[in-house]
Amino acid sequence: MRIIHGNGYSDEDKRAHVRLVYQNIFMAIQAMIRAMDTLNIPYGNQSSDLQDKANVVRAIDYENVTSFEEPYVSYIEDLWSDSGIQECYDRRREYQLTDSAKYYLSDLRRLAASDYLPTEQDILRVRVPTTGIIEYPFDLEQIIFRMVDVGGQRSERRKWIHCFENVTSIMFLVALSEYDQVLVECDNENRMEESKALFRTIITYPWFTNSSVILFLNKRDLLEEKILYSHLVDYFPEYDGPSRDPIAAREFILKMFVDLNPDADKIIYSHFTCATDTENIRFVFAAVKDTILQHNLKEYTRVTNAFSNKKKEIFTAIALQLGVLGSITITTALATATAAIDTTAIIISAIVTATAVLFQQLLFIAIVCNCCY
Repeated sequence: MRIIHGNGYSDEDKRAHVRLVYQNIFMAIQAMIRAMDTLNIPYGNQSSDLQDKANVVRAIDYENVTSFEEPYVSYIEDLWSDSGIQECYDRRREYQLTDSAKYYLSDLRRLAASDYLPTEQDILRVRVPTTGIIEYPFDLEQIIFRMVDVGGQRSERRKWIHCFENVTSIMFLVALSEYDQVLVECDNENRMEESKALFRTIITYPWFTNSSVILFLNKRDLLEEKILYSHLVDYFPEYDGPSRDPIAAREFILKMFVDLNPDADKIIYSHFTCATDTENIRFVFAAVKDTILQHNLKEYTRVTNAFSNKKKEIFTAIALQLGVLGSITITTALATATAAIDTTAIIISAIVTATAVLFQQLLFIAIVCNCCY
């Protein structure tokens, strides 16, 4: 959203991401080195030299990495090209590995250049878990959106779950590609089952009764790759669609989440997305903006109509009471009440219009990011 509707990334911003890119490289290769032992996968190159390189790379504290130089560039390059590491990568669903691993590890020389400045794609693929609550304001066609990003991990939820009473909209992100993966916190619990449980909790919370719900089914591109060799039915036996069919798979996943909604009157708006495709996100957020504004317009119409009906009842009762008391005729009383109603309606209309403009400037969106990185 910062690229599409914000000011993008200055060179200074990009330089600040260099460190994060390098940390992602070390984090990915170290995860695979550890998995080689856990999964009992032998290196293709059985020489002690490659094992020594693996030990050197593994010993680095990736959280403190700020540069990417020799000999680490060559060591990681040799490790990534090893057939054993490639087998380990193919089995990545059996351990925790960031989706950006292949993207970075396949382009090490460019990333290690002395004048390296991250591209927008490099920045989009950086993985840093969301901790706490982070707010991103951005301008979408003269409407200021305030997007609040919250951590989806179990340890993070207690920090935000109670903070968003009466938010305008909730955007819930689900990674389509995680149907065969397990949680970071628990290696025998399916990530998508956890997402379903959290989604059910969110849409049934009393605090979010009047919030529109927008479901983002993300990582569409990764699902299209994975579904060719990892079968959905192996993890969700109720799936009875064709194998290796990404469209049938994503529609099944969408239905699983929509079916969790117990309120027949509450619409779950949904979009299939690819977060690294800026044009796709541009189109989706244009639709999201319309969804949010239409939802708010319906709420204003409902409240205004209810107020107007109640107001007529009150003024009619006053008019009738005045007529009964004989202070004025019923006809005059009704005429006076009607005039008052019309005058009040103009005032109320002005208030509602002003409030609507204010809401266009302050649309709060709670982002439930449950990607479990």
